[in-house]
Amino acid sequence: MRAEQWSGVVTHHGEGPGWDPYAGRLRAVDQLAGDLVTFTDDGGVAERRHVGDVLAAWRPRSAGGLVVAVERGFAVLAPDGTATTGPELWRDPTVRMNDGACGPDGAFYCGSMGYDARPGAADVHRLAPDGTTSVVHRGVTISNGLAWAADGTFAYYVDTADGCVAKVTVEPSTGRFDAVEPWVTVDAHDGAPDGIALDAEGGVWVALWGGSAVHRYAADGALDAVVEVNARQVTACAFGGSDGGTLYVTTSRQGLADDEDPAAGAVFAVRPGVEGAPLLPYAG
Repeated sequence: MRAEQWSGVVTHHGEGPGWDPYAGRLRAVDQLAGDLVTFTDDGGVAERRHVGDVLAAWRPRSAGGLVVAVERGFAVLAPDGTATTGPELWRDPTVRMNDGACGPDGAFYCGSMGYDARPGAADVHRLAPDGTTSVVHRGVTISNGLAWAADGTFAYYVDTADGCVAKVTVEPSTGRFDAVEPWVTVDAHDGAPDGIALDAEGGVWVALWGGSAVHRYAADGALDAVVEVNARQVTACAFGGSDGGTLYVTTSRQGLADDEDPAAGAVFAVRPGVEGAPLLPYAG
């Protein structure tokens, strides 16, 4: 399959796409600009909202509005636009939040990375529905895609530096990552695993940084579909649209010259013939 360019080049480092079921819109982040980008149905920009120096990830909030991860912590955006930012979770200015998702427990999980991607500098943080925070996984390098299987018994997780998608057993009461076991290893020639999305049949779609593609792995780990993307630095993917059957793919211009990879920074879209699993909301 081949994804078609759906939006203009609207981000520098596009990340974190997701379909907001309450707004009926695709949202994504221009991560290092700190902007939340909301799209129209035809790929135009309906709204660009500056949230902070970094806007790493977001998810819909069941009470209305959004939960977001900013440079060194979490914030809640109310439906009226009011932002409530929590405390800094660490002081080191060389580490920032990077990617996250909500679990079936209603908590928002987001992992971090060093700006220099140094090994072991990052952790995965959890914002519980009651607003308390904790560290649930330590010593990662580039914390990226995270998504729970439909039955909630485990999650898929990417630390990009490991070159694989792992299966994670999560302790139900605390959200702590108990066991992280490699599930699918991505050949380095195909790119590095980044953001992920799940479909309704249990397939795992993996964005490949440096690989100009998204791979789909079946529930048994077999590679059974490849989506080509006309930009090298593919960052993340998410299902959406009115029927949940469109796969949206974000890309990045980070580190590129102005005349290099001209479509980088755009959102791409493809109809792969399967519906996506809906985003889990934050329950706080």
